[in-house]
Amino acid sequence: MKLIRTAFILLVLCLYNTANAQVQIWAAKSFTKAQIDSVHITGAGISGAGKPVVGDGFGGMCSGKFLTENERAKYASGQVWKSGLIPHIKPIWDVHMRDAVIILGGDGNYYLTGSTGDNIWNYNDGVELYRSKDLKTWDYLGLVWSIEKDGGWEKQWRDRKKPVRAIWAPELHYIHHNYYICLSMPPGGISILKSTTGKPEGPYVHATNPNKPLLGGIGPIPASFLIDPSLFEDTDGKVYFVQGPADKIYRMKDDLSDFDGEPIQVELIDNDTNPNHRRDTIKTNQLGFEGATLFKRNGIYYLGSTDKYEKRYSMCLAMSKNIRGPYTLRHESVPCNGGTKFFKAKNGDWFTCFFGDDANAPWREKPGIIKIDFDKEGKVKVAEKQPDFILVK
Repeated sequence: MKLIRTAFILLVLCLYNTANAQVQIWAAKSFTKAQIDSVHITGAGISGAGKPVVGDGFGGMCSGKFLTENERAKYASGQVWKSGLIPHIKPIWDVHMRDAVIILGGDGNYYLTGSTGDNIWNYNDGVELYRSKDLKTWDYLGLVWSIEKDGGWEKQWRDRKKPVRAIWAPELHYIHHNYYICLSMPPGGISILKSTTGKPEGPYVHATNPNKPLLGGIGPIPASFLIDPSLFEDTDGKVYFVQGPADKIYRMKDDLSDFDGEPIQVELIDNDTNPNHRRDTIKTNQLGFEGATLFKRNGIYYLGSTDKYEKRYSMCLAMSKNIRGPYTLRHESVPCNGGTKFFKAKNGDWFTCFFGDDANAPWREKPGIIKIDFDKEGKVKVAEKQPDFILVK
């Protein structure tokens, strides 16, 4: 009997250790202190509090490119508003940020997240959070999750022709009366975090296994380059996950610790095959190539991914009455809005975030919003009337 009990205990310990063992992370490598210091000196790992926008917010910064004043017009021409595709808008806040995403929290406040730090292609410190009551004035809540202090598999530096350790496209979501953050890291790998207090500022711990990515980033092959996750809670309480090109939709377990079954393979019908409306011209069965999103309005599911649409970095959406699809009417939502999301404001208006990724944009790598509307078919379009506080006077 003692032998059986001992064997059982050893088996349980073995299974526990196996489940919690650190797995092989793609491109993980040990670097010298000097190599890592050489990355740190390229800039700050946080963007900080920011400040109100003065003027039109023109210019901005390009991660990895330190621009002179003469170069700013080349990298932010404003062609998208000069040609009348969007109104002449300004950022909502002057802070360096890519992949800007805003949600309406359970407490009635708006929360802003994004890829922050001076140069996210190299590194940053973690997830920064901003709060606003009215989308006009923002409070800085600081670094709510630190790679170094709170990370699991994320702590490993990785080789991408240089040492890299950066959070890409983190998103805050209010799900099941709690706050969750989904995030990704180059070169691939995704995690989901949950607040331990029910508050948006956390602290946060892993909802998924801290020792390995939920998806991507595992093993020795480049095929594990998976980024840009997003979450969506349906009206029945079921939670779904998408990432990157939005070619699959995953149902999550109720505690968001893992996937619940096999993913839904997304089918596009009546697809847009114009080669000027996509970066990868041969992949006519995909919405886009990164920045996945999923939301619902009036019983219609909107699934999206960012693509190069007429050389603009824009979120392309398709629609379905069933989350399982098929999806149809692929269209450019708002020109140059980027790999971002859509949210419903407290007054019922709908908005898309905007952060300026391509040279047609009015600024680069700052958070902004544009009010949207929906046409007779349900497709997203720029609203004719925009809030005064985002318009350049």
